Amino acid sequence: MVDPDVTEVIFIGGRSGVGKTSVAFEASHILADERIRHALIEGDNLDQAYPEPWGEGIALAERNLAAMWANYREAGYTRLLFTNTVSVLQITPLVHALGGTVRSASVLLTASDETAAERLARREIGTALEEHIERSRRAATMLDGARVDHRIPTDGRPLEEIAREMLASAGWLVAAPDAGE
Repeated sequence: MVDPDVTEVIFIGGRSGVGKTSVAFEASHILADERIRHALIEGDNLDQAYPEPWGEGIALAERNLAAMWANYREAGYTRLLFTNTVSVLQITPLVHALGGTVRSASVLLTASDETAAERLARREIGTALEEHIERSRRAATMLDGARVDHRIPTDGRPLEEIAREMLASAGWLVAAPDAGE
């Protein structure tokens, strides 16, 4: 049962090329099919600027999240899918930005170097591909030690399966029984 006074959020983190955005959109589609009211916020867009505002000690992403979520809450939303590479490392300031009582689940999506590089090659255009691949490797190393509620591998798996596992792990959907049961 959803408590209207509690914000429920799934923080979706992972290296570039792991599938955060694709999994979040698939999860949103599944929730919509189930008539489960929710919002989806892409955290990468909350402080996309040049020069980078995070280098100045400005908590622009958190301020923008607070402003956006206040509008969603006013419209009656209590569930949020939030994606950002390092969101699982920044849960405390993100929860503070959401305000009020928050029940959160942290999900780290994982993928091999090969899978991430292949996905990035399909997505990135121009001269920055190698830079993105290297940044993805560094992020994977940094995130490897993260304390999270759930780690979900994405290599070779269909989006719907990954999204359903994530939603079930957070208690938003009842897990489907295995085919062998």
